[in-house]
Amino acid sequence: MTVLAIDAGTTGVTSLVVAEDGRVLARGHREFPQHFPSPGLVEHDPDEIWTAVLGACAAALAAAAEDGAAPVSCVGLTNQRETVVLWDRATLRPATRAIVWQDRRSAGECDRLREHEPRIRELTGLPLDPYFSATKLSWLRANDPGTWEGVRAGRVAVGTVDSYLLARLTDGRLHATDPSNASRTLLFDLASAGWSAELTELFGVPERALPEIVPSSAVVGRTVPERFLGLDVPICGIAGDQQAALFGHAAFTPGTMKCTYGTGSFLLVSTGDRIARGGTALLSTVAWQLDGAPVQYALEGSVFVTGAAVQWLRDGLGVIGDSADSERLAASVTGSEGLVFVPALTGIGTPHWDPRARGALLGITRGTTAAHLARAVLDGIAYQIRDVVEAVAGAAGIPVSHLAVDGGAAGNDLLCQIQADLLGRPVVRPETTETTGLGAAFLAGLAGGVWSLADISEIHGDGRVFSPREVGDDGYRRWLDAVDAVRRFGS
Repeated sequence: MTVLAIDAGTTGVTSLVVAEDGRVLARGHREFPQHFPSPGLVEHDPDEIWTAVLGACAAALAAAAEDGAAPVSCVGLTNQRETVVLWDRATLRPATRAIVWQDRRSAGECDRLREHEPRIRELTGLPLDPYFSATKLSWLRANDPGTWEGVRAGRVAVGTVDSYLLARLTDGRLHATDPSNASRTLLFDLASAGWSAELTELFGVPERALPEIVPSSAVVGRTVPERFLGLDVPICGIAGDQQAALFGHAAFTPGTMKCTYGTGSFLLVSTGDRIARGGTALLSTVAWQLDGAPVQYALEGSVFVTGAAVQWLRDGLGVIGDSADSERLAASVTGSEGLVFVPALTGIGTPHWDPRARGALLGITRGTTAAHLARAVLDGIAYQIRDVVEAVAGAAGIPVSHLAVDGGAAGNDLLCQIQADLLGRPVVRPETTETTGLGAAFLAGLAGGVWSLADISEIHGDGRVFSPREVGDDGYRRWLDAVDAVRRFGS
C-alpha cells in the first residue's frame, strides 16, 4: 500500500507518494501565481491552486507508477492555514480571489473590534490580528456586498484552503474542515472544540456557511475519479500545515518542539490534551484530533516572513538567481558586518504582533555588499525564531532542550548552524525535511490502517544535529533595537 499526501502551501503544491516503510517514493510539485493588488494585499486564485494540485499529484503518481509502486490506498491533505476561500456550492468556482494569511487589509476591522480582544483570546487562544480568517471575512462582508449576499443566501460556501480542496476532490459532496484548521479562524472555541455562536455573531459570519468539523485522522469522504485523476480512494487525513509537520515529527509527547521554515516559519510545541496559555506572545491552538480520541493542543509562535525573504532577494531584488544560492552567497562572508534585516514585509508576528510594522535594512555602509545582505537575511530569519523560543521558554515556562526543524529552508546548512548558535541549543534536522507532507500521509495512513502511532515514531528516527557554537549577544541586542525601530516607524 502507498499513501498520497497533498501539501497545498502558500506558493505551490507538493505531492508525495509514501511507502509503508515511510520512504517517499515519488514527488510532484507545481507553483502557482501570487497576486499583489496593492501594498499589504496578498491574494490567490483558487482555480490556480486546484490546477497546481492536479499537476503535482499527476506527476507524483506517474513517477510512482514508473517505479512499480503499490496502488494508493488513501489520501491525506495539508494546507496553508488562515487563508479564506469562498466558492459557489453548485459550480465549485471561486466567488472571489482567496485572501491569503499574509494579507493585512483587515487591520481596520481589527481596530474596530479591539475592545473584544480579551474575550476573543479567551475563547480562541488567538490575538485579534489580520493574520486570522475571521477578520478577512469581516472585511469581505463590509467591502464586497455582492459576494457576501451569496454567503447569506447559502449559495456561496466559506472555508479555508483545506475545505475548498475537499470540495473539489469530492465534487462538492463534502464541506468540511478539521479542528487544527478551524482553530485558526477566530471562530472556534478551543474548550468546546466547535464553532462559537458568540464569535460568528461578532464577526458577522453565518454559521451555516462554515464547514462541518471532522477529525484530523478519520475516513471523511472519497475522491471522485472523474474529478481527481481517476482515483476513487478514501480521504483519511486533514491538518493545517504546521500541525501536520508536528505530527510528522512524531511529537506525541507533550513538550516536543519543532519549527517549519517555509514561506513563513512556525514553531509549535505539543501540550497534549491540555490547553496551555502563552500570555500575549504565543498562540494556543489545536494540534490534531484522531478519530474517537480527545483533541490534542499545542502552543505556537508565528513568524510571517522567512523563506519569503529569500524569495524577495531572488524575485524582488534579483540578488540571487535561485533560492539555494542564498547559502553560497551568505557563506562567502564571515558575518553581516553590522547589517540588520528585519523581515517585517507583511507585519511582524510573535512575540510582537504588530500588523503595521514594515521591513527594514539598518546599518548599511559603503562596504555593504550583496553577500552581507544575504547573510543579514539568514540572520533575520534566525533572530525571529530565537524571539519565539525565548517566548516559549519564558512566558510558557516550557524547557527547550533542542529544536527539530523541517521545511524547504531547513535544507540550508548555514541557516541551521546560525540558528543553533543563536539559540545556544542543538538544531536537529530529519533525513526527510518534507515533514509537512509526511505528517499528512501519517494522519491518513493511521486512519487507513497503514500505520500505528508506534510505527510512525519508529519511522521518524533522527537526522543531522547542528551543535551550537559560542557567540555573543551583541547581534541579538542590535536585532531587538531594530525591531523597536520598525515598529515605531510603522505606528
